[in-house]
Amino acid sequence: MSISPPNPRRWWTLAVLALTQLVVVLDATIVTIALPEAQQELGLNDVERQWVVTAYVLAFGALLLLGGRIADYWGRKRAFMVGMIGFGAASAFGGLAQSGTELIIARGLQGLFAALLAPAALALLTVTFASGRDRNTAFAVFGIIGGSGAAVGLLLGGVLTEFTSWRWCLLVNVIFVIIGVIGGAIFLKESRAEGDNKYDVWGTVTVALGLGSLVYGFSLAEQGWGSAETIGFLALGVGLLALFVFIESRVAQPLLPLRVILHRVRGGAFLIQAIVGSVLIGATLYLTFHFQIVLGMQPLVAGLANVAMTVVILIAVPVLTNLLPKIGPRPLMVVGPLFAAAGLFYLSFITPDGSYFTQVLPALVLLGLGLAALFVPLQNLALTGVAPHDAGAASATVNAATQIGGSIGLSVFTAIYARTAEDSAASGSGQFTAFTDGYSSVFIASAITMVAASIIAAVFIRGSKSELLPQNGQAAAVHMG
Repeated sequence: MSISPPNPRRWWTLAVLALTQLVVVLDATIVTIALPEAQQELGLNDVERQWVVTAYVLAFGALLLLGGRIADYWGRKRAFMVGMIGFGAASAFGGLAQSGTELIIARGLQGLFAALLAPAALALLTVTFASGRDRNTAFAVFGIIGGSGAAVGLLLGGVLTEFTSWRWCLLVNVIFVIIGVIGGAIFLKESRAEGDNKYDVWGTVTVALGLGSLVYGFSLAEQGWGSAETIGFLALGVGLLALFVFIESRVAQPLLPLRVILHRVRGGAFLIQAIVGSVLIGATLYLTFHFQIVLGMQPLVAGLANVAMTVVILIAVPVLTNLLPKIGPRPLMVVGPLFAAAGLFYLSFITPDGSYFTQVLPALVLLGLGLAALFVPLQNLALTGVAPHDAGAASATVNAATQIGGSIGLSVFTAIYARTAEDSAASGSGQFTAFTDGYSSVFIASAITMVAASIIAAVFIRGSKSELLPQNGQAAAVHMG
């Protein structure tokens, strides 16, 4: 089987795709800081405010696998361009919204187009950097963007909200989209899956409804785990996903070939990706609450306070990328989560009157080191050995693991926070002490999940360096046109 020559403009391709990843990731947090001002101006009630966040995650998580297959069959560059343009239009609609309903619809449309855009971008990265050192570097860059995008979103959201308007937290996407569309038209090269490309209709319906029910059920769980509605949606989601697996094992052209997720290394990487998503969303959210509510930081200062972790990641990743071919991914995957867990455990000792520089900054350094060790090999491992025909489906699974993991993690951490803060207040603690006790419990729970990620890596990420990291000459041919 012949091997496609490297794309001579592949580093420009990486720049375009990295920008796409930044837009999708930061959009989850940039709106969070803008929500209080948007709620006041548009007159949103608390339920509508929650749906501004939930609508995006719901559409994104439920439609990712379909978006991945559309990219495979229809053309990854074409899907990328349509997703970019649609995301920009939805962002403009949201930035100009005159009511809560319009804003929620816009966020849902953002999620829909992101579900087409994100797997197309990651699939294009996979086929552009098929093997060797360049692949390691490309996935490390993509990992940096994925991990630091949340912090960038908090910082950018703080700047825009403080100095302009909450609306610019959505309108700023239009600028990114224009750059991405121009760059995509110039530098991206079309690729698509070869062979029989038949859509799996029943698989699409069951997984979209199943993931949607699961995400929605966990969003309801933030208000109460024992309600019939919460239990009902969670049970429905699990049942539909079980039916989806059954369908995928029977159809000739599955939406998600089970070989993608049943591979030992990839399966472990998907699980770790879900855990990282849950910790990034949950831990950064409650740390931001601590900055703004307890320490009294303004949005801009709170955003800057989060940047320390991003700086550590940016410094550590190039070093770890050079180390990766020498030691292989397994040591990084096992040790990285333990550094992150140590940082999160350190954060659990915060106090209402504590200093940022003594109680928070050292923890962010440890957390940044741990996450950098994971970001360098993680997405590479999740897509190692994937046939070109399945690149979009596998890429969508990576994104889906992050979104679903983040949704589940946020709901679980919210329940832990609420219970701890309530018990602390009932025992006579002051308001800020109760808040801090709740945040501490979230950080401890996050640390435990990161230890679990280290154990998963030790069990699942096995094999020689050459088996875990594609080398030059080992990549399968990809149809480029």
